[in-house]
Parts: sequence; structure tokens; C-alpha cells
Amino acid sequence: MDPRRAPTAGADGAAGYDPEAVRAKYLAERDKRLVPGRAEIRDLRADEHFSHYRDDPFTPFVERDPVTDVVDVVIVGGGIAGLLAGARLREAGIERIRIIDLAGGVGGTWYWNRYPGVMCDVESYTYMPMLEELGYMPTRRYAFGEEILGHLEAIADKFDLVAGALFHTGVTRAEWDEEAARWRIRTDRGDEVGCRWYVLAVGILNLMKLPTIPGMEEFAGRSFHTARWDYEYTGGGPHEPLTGLAGKAVALIGTGASGIQCVPPLAESARHLYVFQRTPSAIGVRGNRPTAPEFARSLEPGWQRARMDNFQAIMMGRPVEVDLVDDGWTHHFAAVQHPPRQPGTTMAEYLRTGEELDYSIMEAHRRRVNELVADPVKADILKPYYRYVCKRPCFHDEYLQACNSTNVTLVDCPGGIERITEHGPVVGGEQFEVDCIVYGTGFEAELTPLFRRAGHEIVGRGGVTLGQKWADGAATLFGMMSRGFPNLFVMPAPGQQAVVTVNYTQLAVLGAEFVGGAIGQLRLRGVEVFDVSAKAEESWTQKVVDSYVDSSTMMSACTPSRINNEGHPELLNPRNGNYGRGLGDWFGYRERLEQWLVAGGFEGLELEVRSG
Repeated sequence: MDPRRAPTAGADGAAGYDPEAVRAKYLAERDKRLVPGRAEIRDLRADEHFSHYRDDPFTPFVERDPVTDVVDVVIVGGGIAGLLAGARLREAGIERIRIIDLAGGVGGTWYWNRYPGVMCDVESYTYMPMLEELGYMPTRRYAFGEEILGHLEAIADKFDLVAGALFHTGVTRAEWDEEAARWRIRTDRGDEVGCRWYVLAVGILNLMKLPTIPGMEEFAGRSFHTARWDYEYTGGGPHEPLTGLAGKAVALIGTGASGIQCVPPLAESARHLYVFQRTPSAIGVRGNRPTAPEFARSLEPGWQRARMDNFQAIMMGRPVEVDLVDDGWTHHFAAVQHPPRQPGTTMAEYLRTGEELDYSIMEAHRRRVNELVADPVKADILKPYYRYVCKRPCFHDEYLQACNSTNVTLVDCPGGIERITEHGPVVGGEQFEVDCIVYGTGFEAELTPLFRRAGHEIVGRGGVTLGQKWADGAATLFGMMSRGFPNLFVMPAPGQQAVVTVNYTQLAVLGAEFVGGAIGQLRLRGVEVFDVSAKAEESWTQKVVDSYVDSSTMMSACTPSRINNEGHPELLNPRNGNYGRGLGDWFGYRERLEQWLVAGGFEGLELEVRSG
């Protein structure tokens, strides 16, 4: 059986399926991981021992004088969302655009994540934006990080977004100036920038997550996070041997997407690699390959949007004539999100069919482990026992094989690492002596509140901060504007009343088109100030709440992960949900935004033309 293909419920992996036994096994595995303090993390913005983890190891910091000026638009964030917003604003005729970013250059996620083996799990032809506009074709089906970063830098160059940018700069406060009808932006480098329009493109996985483990600060060796890879210590590069690790023992903590991608190069270079795993990932086939010349030649104008739509339709369970992407996302993720329902079946029967299909898919993943990992002890550690919907799936063609290496030790620690001493981690009373610790512990979840992801105080009318306004949940129009915060646009993202997409780029493309189109039209009309009406915000928020589906009963049976709020899905807030059930109605959402722009009436906004 093709391991990418979703098995039919009741066949293959589901033979002899015993729902009660499976549920009991999954709950037992969950309970091993429901430990007090599991979700505790360090606040790296102020941590006396680990705040330096946030430093930029890739671009030298250059002193400069503070900037004091006024521009048309300030965009916070130079990743995919910020660059696309900047590009569409340029096309709308906006000249004075200033990107502000803590990084030393553009790229966002792809600027910071340069660890060996880094690549995207979503197909390059749908993930890398503006391929047609730039006339670029990715070299591989799933691009490595450096290729994605290079492409984003090309977008920034094409639309002249670098010259006015402030890099290695963090916004400390943004405050609405009612009299001047502008936002006043202050930074950690003494800058004071005024702008008519303020755009938050701060990313969805922008905050490094570092767990709180007793004794971390006592470790005497080198340590760093995968999102700030220390090539000065490891030597080498993304596709070069890590020569600095020769003769050294390395501990890798974490086996999510970042962790599994850097295992093969670490195993090839280190004397010994200890992989500390709390919960195994479901690792499907990636099937990476070079882009065939005939593929590029076969494409017609508009192909990328059509391909994105095809992928998104499958993710939503909509019928399509052909699966253009044809990978683990479309075969497995889409299948468990939208199991087929036969006419006449009851809800109980439908749920059981979905559960059985999920089991079949997870059995296929567990069989893949058996097929690729020779040591049965290692294989057992690597097998995921939970429903596929419980944890973000991963895809890799070399990780499981790398675990066969004799210099790789898998350390099963479902309850977490007990402590870290000056010599290294301790699990089950056993001391593991290492020279280096690599934290592949990922990022704070996508549902992290916007005001935390933004990293600075955003003060609207009446001195009310966004954190105060959203203390009981998000309140927006379209998930992109909020009453009391005039002339502020927020790029759409999870947790803020928009929709969720597996391919985040598609959502960023839509958000950028909306921001560019709206600001362009507002300028043409001479509008200096807009705010969301109370009625429009209440109506949109109510739509989001009304469409919320409480899945806490099912998700509470899951292994703890960022998908189910670390084992507490009952604490999720319906106000932070999506436009439409589940992950949201992507096509309905896009239609609402596009129709709003075409109508040109600015429905739901209160407008001020002061100088006219």
C-alpha cells in the first residue's frame, strides 16, 4: 500500500480494529504525558539566563542613529505576510513604506530557521509566494530553507522594501495620536516614526518556545535553539558537514518538525546523538524530488492560484477533478478532517467511521516505522499512539532511517526531562553526558494571542491597549481590524476570527490583497481615519461564535500538544475561532473580502475626511 494514501476504513490497517482497545491504548499514552508543569515555558524577553537565545547569529548588529520621521505605512514584520503586504501597497501607489523587524533582514521564519536540513512541509509550488510575478520555479518539490529565503529576498528587492526598513529593531510601543490622526511608533533603538496606516504582520510561529526544565542554567556545555543555529560552534552549513561536532556528544530535545529535520545531519557529524522524545510524531512520506522541466513548461497563467485553491479545496473536503498536490496532506490530513459520510448513516456511525479511518492511517504510519527502523526497541519508541488529528503531522524521507545509526540513541521521556545538570539531561535517574544541547522545542502555538505575538503595547483610542480590548477574546471585523484601533490592519491568522489554512501563504496572499486594496481606496477617497463600527464588530464576532464547534470531548482524549492546548481544549475561547466551522470557510471568507473591496462602500467602517 502507498503509505501516502488514506486507507479505506475497515481495510488494511483497520483489520481487527477494536475501538475500545484502541481508545484505552491512546488514553494510556496520553496519561503518561499529562504531567504538572508540562506547558511551562521561559519568557525569553526577560529571562536572565536565556534571553541571549534571541540574539541574531546570522547578521552583525550595526549601530545607527535613531530615526525620526513620518511615513505612509509601517509594517511590523518582514516575513511572508509583511513582504506581501508591502508588495501590494507598492502596487497601490504607496511610496513611503517602512518595515520594522527584529531580524537582520527579511524572511521571517526563513530568516531565523537556518538549522541543517530545514525545509518546508508544504509543497513549494503552493507555498512560495509570487512565483508567477517573479518568473521563478522552485528547484525541488519541497524547497530547503535557503531557497525560500532567497526567494523572499527577491520579492523584497523587486518591490523596494529593504531600503526603508529598520532591521535589528523592535517596536516597544505603538500609540494612536488622535489629534494628528497617526500612529506613533517607538522602538528599542530610540526611533520615533509616525504613520497614517499601521500593519501588524508579526507571524504565527514567531516566538521561540523554551521549556522550563530544572537546572537548565547549570549546563556547562554549549546550548542553543534550532531557530538560532550556532554554526560558529557546530561548523559547516545547511548542506555541509558539521565539522565542529566531530568527537562531540549532542543532545537534541524535541522531535517535532524542526527536531526531525536536523537529526540526519547531526547523526552524520556528531560522535553520538541523544534524541530526547516526549511524544513521537507521525512521520509520513515526503517524496521530495527535483522539479521536472516538463512540469514548468506545462503551466499556464494563473496556475499558482489555481493550485493553491485545489489544495485548499481538498483540505476542506470539497470534491476536485484531480489532486494536483498529491501528498500526505491531501491523502491523510484531509481524510481525517473530512471522513466520507454515506447517506442514511447516523452521527454515531459517522463518528465511528472517522475513528476507524484515523486508526487505519496511524497503523500505516506505525508499519512504516517497522519497515524502516531495524531495532525493535527504537521502533517501539518511534511509533505514535494517538489520533492523527491530535498532533501536527510531519513528513520526512531520511529521519527514520537515520535512527538506525549506531551513534543515535533515542531517549523515551513522555513525562519530560527530569532535570539538566552541568553534564547534561537526566531522565529516569540516568545522567546523559553531552557537550552540546540543541533545543528543537519549536514555537509558542498559533493560538498565542496577537498582543503577545506582536511583542509591544498597542494603544488605541482612550488609552485602551489591544491586550485589554481582547482580554476576553478577539473582537474584529474580518479578523483584520478592531474597533478603537483606527487605521490598524492585522494580517489574518489563527486565533483572531479569520480562517486557518495548512498553506499559510495562501492566507497571507489574501490578507495582503485586502490591505493593499483597502488602503489604496481609502487614500483615493481622501479618508484620513477609519474605525470599525460597533455593530459591524459585534456582528462579525457573533458569526465566529455561532460557528464554533466544541471538539473538546474528542480532543481531550488526545496526547497533549499545541493542537489541543497542551491537553486542555476545554479552555479554548469560541471568540478566538474562525469564520466558518472547524478551520473555517476559506472560500466564503475570501469571497467576503473580495466583494467588500469591489463594492468600495467600506461597509462596517466609520470614516473621517478631516482636511477636506
